[in-house]
Amino acid sequence: MPESTSSVTRGRPLRIAAGVAVLLALAGYLVAQYVTGGGGAPRCTVRSAEGDGTTYELSPEQAVNAAKISAVGTSRGLPERAVTIALATALQESALRNIKYGDRDSLGLFQQRPSQGWGTPKQILDPGYSSEKFYEHLEKVPGYSRLPLTVAAQRVQRSGFPQAYAKHEPDAALLAAALTGRAPASLTCSAPRDAQPGKPDDVRAALIRDFGPDVLPKAQAAGSQDETGTAGAAGASAKLGSTPAAATVTVPVPAAQAATSGSTAGDRRGWELAHWAVAHAAELHIEEVAYAGRVWATGDSGDSGQPWQSGNAQNGSAEVRITTAQ
Repeated sequence: MPESTSSVTRGRPLRIAAGVAVLLALAGYLVAQYVTGGGGAPRCTVRSAEGDGTTYELSPEQAVNAAKISAVGTSRGLPERAVTIALATALQESALRNIKYGDRDSLGLFQQRPSQGWGTPKQILDPGYSSEKFYEHLEKVPGYSRLPLTVAAQRVQRSGFPQAYAKHEPDAALLAAALTGRAPASLTCSAPRDAQPGKPDDVRAALIRDFGPDVLPKAQAAGSQDETGTAGAAGASAKLGSTPAAATVTVPVPAAQAATSGSTAGDRRGWELAHWAVAHAAELHIEEVAYAGRVWATGDSGDSGQPWQSGNAQNGSAEVRITTAQ
């Protein structure tokens, strides 16, 4: 039987609405492709140093918070295992996001409760403070580094679902290996192609905030603009090779910690700083990071940044060079 006029009339608005929805979705997709260079939303990828192809992807926001948690831990002189426990806990509690809500009065990366003595809401919503408090409690757990991760995390958190931490241990271990510097050249991040210019002073301030004032020489910590030289990646764009010296922040790696590339113990601190900078690429508008003869740069394709490529001879292990977008 032919469709009645009334049903056709009723169906037409639905088809029009569906068509408009499709067009809006397509427009949103095209805008995202344009902004990110065709690679989708900015993201970070951490790869296993074991060469087994294991990877974990996270957003720039999550990467910044993970880098903060790691920096606080290593600055306290804690082992990689402590960082893994902290990262797995934050992955379970907040998905590595500094959220302003939770069960009852729980807040922040670790869902700490003001009513339970963890601090004021303002303090808990400071990722540095909340990380410090987590580690402070973890250090009071006897033999925490030898305990199963779920047990160590539960001793701190007192969660109603203690076994939930276990599923995050593999991803947390990958992140900890990269962010503590044990796994060289294992973290890459992407940023929008039309990223805004960066400010070297913002990079300096963030480094001091996360690692303390001793991370930079006093002149740089005071906002000195007398940086010299830039590091260019092999095959990188000409724009990177001509970046003004004032756009580059040079972070020294202490002689006791520096070594030639490939030394497992020697360049761990350098790779920690280098990966920290890559994790902050989108937030601080960082365009290039160079360390130990390797260079990472934001990819024009919008993919997860260029892989760590061989750099020039000046990119040694005595310093990490961080160049902001111009």
